[in-house]
Amino acid sequence: MSNFVAPEIKKFVVWDYVVFAGLFLVCASIGVFFAIKERKKKTSKEFLVGGKQMSCGPIAFSLTSSFMSAVTVLGTPSEVYRYGASFVLFFLAYTFVIILTSELFLPVFYRSDITSTYEYLELRFNKNVRLAATLIYILQTILYTGIVVYAPSLALNQVTGFDLWGSVVATGVVCTFYCTTGGLKAVVWADAFQMVVMVLGFVTVLIRGTILNGGSTSIWEDAYEGSRLNIFDFDVDPLRRHTFWTIVIGGTFTWLGLYGVNQSTIQRCISCKSEKHAKMALYLNLLGLWIILVCAVFSGLVMYAHYKNCDPWTAGFISAPDQLMPYFVMDIFSSMPGVPGLFVACAFSGTLSTVAASINALATVTFEDLVRKCFPNLSEKTSTWTSKGLCILYGVLCTSMAGAASLMGGVVQAALSIHGMCGGPMLGLFTLGIIFPCVNWKGAIGGFLTGITLAFWVGIGSFIYPAQPVKTIPLELSTLNCTLANSTALPTTAAPITAADRPLLADTWYSLSYLYFSTIGCLGCIISGLLISFVTGPTKGEDIRPVLIKPVCNFFCFWSERLKRLLWCGVRHDSHDEDFEKNLPAVITDTTGTEDTLKNSVSKENTSQLPGYNPEEKSYTNMSKESRL
Repeated sequence: MSNFVAPEIKKFVVWDYVVFAGLFLVCASIGVFFAIKERKKKTSKEFLVGGKQMSCGPIAFSLTSSFMSAVTVLGTPSEVYRYGASFVLFFLAYTFVIILTSELFLPVFYRSDITSTYEYLELRFNKNVRLAATLIYILQTILYTGIVVYAPSLALNQVTGFDLWGSVVATGVVCTFYCTTGGLKAVVWADAFQMVVMVLGFVTVLIRGTILNGGSTSIWEDAYEGSRLNIFDFDVDPLRRHTFWTIVIGGTFTWLGLYGVNQSTIQRCISCKSEKHAKMALYLNLLGLWIILVCAVFSGLVMYAHYKNCDPWTAGFISAPDQLMPYFVMDIFSSMPGVPGLFVACAFSGTLSTVAASINALATVTFEDLVRKCFPNLSEKTSTWTSKGLCILYGVLCTSMAGAASLMGGVVQAALSIHGMCGGPMLGLFTLGIIFPCVNWKGAIGGFLTGITLAFWVGIGSFIYPAQPVKTIPLELSTLNCTLANSTALPTTAAPITAADRPLLADTWYSLSYLYFSTIGCLGCIISGLLISFVTGPTKGEDIRPVLIKPVCNFFCFWSERLKRLLWCGVRHDSHDEDFEKNLPAVITDTTGTEDTLKNSVSKENTSQLPGYNPEEKSYTNMSKESRL
């Protein structure tokens, strides 16, 4: 029983429902628009990757909106409120991630003319490696999407009175509808609209919260006095939840697994009309990530200034930290009907964009990696309807999975833990293929399984035996000015787990920061993959198509052509092999260049060896099927 009397917080009114319903209506309308507009040219490729003729602007908005989900809108302010503003250091991790994605992974995927990133694994290794990666990706995405759907629905239900399962089902139905009717183009343009709604919602909260709490100077002083501005903690202890090193190193590995090799990201990038547009989309997306991150962090600081003397979570006014942000919004906008609806629309914009992106990516991967492999002679009409059927199937699965998400704790940690456990080994697998020519298929699949085992071991262990507060270090929260209830009974708390109940690994291996799950999985995959390859006989570089390898040594050994050639490990980056040409996918087998133009690529790294290279843009351009013929 609580010691405090909760202030009366108003629930949703008619205008809030009108604003919120407007968001769903606009998103559904976008799907209908593209379904009508593109109805005469709806091949499966047009449906799944937008005909590969998208420009960088909407793709950049879509990427930002997809990965800055309701987990960010609700979870990040709560993290800052409880643990301080060190979360802002993710801006460094985002920067490293975007640079590595655009310069290391994207060129290989784009020039290979693939629709599913896992097609690369079959080209580089074999179909068994591709199948293993596809199945893990499907598992990861369905689990993550369940969190994205359930967490905001639960938080908003308990604070605003918004129906829990009504919002869960509405989210699933609307996303499935505009994915199925409009395909990737509908997803991208709906994401762009949702990105605008997210920023608008954050800015509205920041302005109102800043005014109510005495201005930005007062908020900054409150945050400083409450130790919320201790950002740079250089403690190297990997068991500490958030330090400079865990966020920058662990955050980079975690988000690189999300951006560098994730189907949802790469599918958008390869839908661009040229490689240059794809890179521009990634760098523009970086600006969007920074903007959303700064808004979320400042929202947490504003929230702390507002509740510094009466924390609603400690006082028992709310049941979970993830409900802090919607509680705050309903508190400060209680006299302004319609504005809480805008914030709910902001939170659900993140949910809609992420769920839609996940459904579209899952449909693409399943169709390209499973259906097409089993039924290679499907007609275009059958392929398109199969893709739509897969969108409906995954819409139902992701919505159903929301029920399991209630067991996973805080939304930020749960979401990034899942990405770490699955995305880290996946990142290691693609890194083995793209950077190390010596790795064979046995090393790839052995390394991948090792990485998965290590990441799931530490991840599941940390879920069963959470780290002690001495390592997570939540900051002090006060209930000094909360109104006392008549009852003097203390709140009941669960009995703590004693040292005798915790296994030996609980305070070491299982207490590792959740941001290092991806690092463990990735490095475990790379190291074991290299060892297995050398034991079983490394692949000869001469047998690997140059387009499948990124010669990173060119960047580090720019002064020595001889050293570069040595580190190519036999891969012929400076020549064009007719035998490779015959086995490459359709877009690669079209030879529009000559041997002479290819021999000049030693210092510049193949800029003319593949068809589709546009010398005016100095970039690769997606070609239509007709132009290739």
